[in-house]
Amino acid sequence: MLGEVVHQVRFGLPGAQAFHFPQTSNHGHGGGGVSPCQEKQAGSPGDARSRESSAGSSRGCRGAAPARINSHLEESRSQEPPPPEAGGGVDRISGLPDEILGEIASFLSTKGAARTQTLSSRWCHVWRAAPLVLDGIELASKDLPAGERFLDASDGDIAGVVSLILSAHPGPGRRFCIPPRHLHYRPDTVDEWLRSPALDNLQELDFCDFWHVRPFPPAPPPASAFRFTATLQVATFTKFEFLDSSVEGIHFPQLKQLALQQVTISEGSLHSMISSCPILECLLLKLSFGFTCVRISSSNLKSIGLGASYYGNCIDKPNLRLRELIIVDAPCLERLLFLSRYMEINVSVIAAPKLETLGCLSDKLHDSRLVFGTTTIQGYQVTKLTAVVNNVRILAMKLPRINLDMVIDLLKCFPCLEKLYIKGK
Repeated sequence: MLGEVVHQVRFGLPGAQAFHFPQTSNHGHGGGGVSPCQEKQAGSPGDARSRESSAGSSRGCRGAAPARINSHLEESRSQEPPPPEAGGGVDRISGLPDEILGEIASFLSTKGAARTQTLSSRWCHVWRAAPLVLDGIELASKDLPAGERFLDASDGDIAGVVSLILSAHPGPGRRFCIPPRHLHYRPDTVDEWLRSPALDNLQELDFCDFWHVRPFPPAPPPASAFRFTATLQVATFTKFEFLDSSVEGIHFPQLKQLALQQVTISEGSLHSMISSCPILECLLLKLSFGFTCVRISSSNLKSIGLGASYYGNCIDKPNLRLRELIIVDAPCLERLLFLSRYMEINVSVIAAPKLETLGCLSDKLHDSRLVFGTTTIQGYQVTKLTAVVNNVRILAMKLPRINLDMVIDLLKCFPCLEKLYIKGK
């Protein structure tokens, strides 16, 4: 795929023909990193509302571009003669203004946007005029062999293409996605990428890695990773080691989605980071260490996803893993999702009047406690029922065997339940 992208596009660089990368197998890729809203889908099987909300949130980050495109298409349709009855039709897309064509290109994948330059002379400059969407994971093969020599060679090719794209595009940036292992093995190169003018005013920053070909320790983020704090709307940080000094004083006024995966961060710095996002809507905490308790007080938060390791596999801080979540005040919270089957966590919900989706509860959570006000659920057993929970509408569970008495007890606790998902072995 790397060779194909460079060969087809050249990105308008003088002398770009000198660049050549070995051709790799073309594996389709669903693309991109894991946003908090995408993680929540995995936590609740069949939660269609969550998926719709996730898609809507993602679209919201990109403004009202589709409406403007439709408006210009209608205007173009009214001004041009009707298409001939045979022999093709009118190319209305190419007749749109450059601004709209740029919006169209920015909604495409990295490979798709690059290919637009081969459509016609009308599209040659569109890619450079559109906000940059650069997905380094999409450029890589999804089914990499485990051999480290091959992995090193592939990563070198990806790094070369990323540098080429950033040097060719004038900016601004919309989305930048890159595997975090690049930060561990080539920190100076990543720092140079993040300082590129092509990424100015970046809206989405994604350090996400779904390959676990070889382990590597968390790395401190470069200072350049925080130069987008004023404009970021979506951020995913994976395999980062957040030092207290690096988090102190940062502010994310536009951030709506925050994912922390396999990061090391102190409890104080974590609360500081969450409080620095005044309009945060989606929060994902997965397999991260350095803190034991998270307290949530947020007027905008709609979704929380938790994935904690049962075994506490952080070498330096084995006991500093998430054990307690306290939702103090979350008036807009709609989804609370548990993404790991083996979790040992106590959850207290003090004020979350709009919480409708809960799950996925697992039989492996027998040492966990879920408290709504004064009503207590230990594992799957309702141990104290002083008041019913009327707002929960969707509940997901994993059971090795269906216990009818247990299910009836839970239904008594959630009398307004509309959807119950039970997954067995």
